Amino acid sequence: MSFLRRHRAATPAGPDFDVLAMDPGDWPGNLGAGLLPAADGSCQGVFLRYDLFGGRGPAMIIGNLPEGSPARELADGEVPFEVAQLLAALENDEDVEVTGSEDCPVMQGDNLLIVRKIKLSESRISCVQFDRSDNVLVTIASWDRPITDDLYALLKPLPAELFQQG
Repeated sequence: MSFLRRHRAATPAGPDFDVLAMDPGDWPGNLGAGLLPAADGSCQGVFLRYDLFGGRGPAMIIGNLPEGSPARELADGEVPFEVAQLLAALENDEDVEVTGSEDCPVMQGDNLLIVRKIKLSESRISCVQFDRSDNVLVTIASWDRPITDDLYALLKPLPAELFQQG
């Protein structure tokens, strides 16, 4: 996918984990998916880009990064990878920084999530993160739409086979 600015690396075979996202059949817009490859061809993350704006840019990006993924390593004030990809897809070259975060408890089905609400210098971006029990970091970045607790009820595992290539 063009929004994933790939480096010259082998094409990853796909993730070895289920991706927590919204089922494409439940989402009334265009969906794009991409894999973040490591130099050895292993999958370092899966990103889903949901477009509700009719081709005018994504409304939301959901990333799943396993433990050890280099995209999880951020400098102080640096925005999550998903936020950077959202800005790039929207062709917004504004300098955006993390200004703070707040932990909030949220129920997802029978599970209690501790969700980090990431505060950004660009108020039109909403961003949240939470860790799954298998140490996969889920990040949701949304443009011009607040992320409400109802969204967590829509998240479900999508099988890794959905993202296998070749």
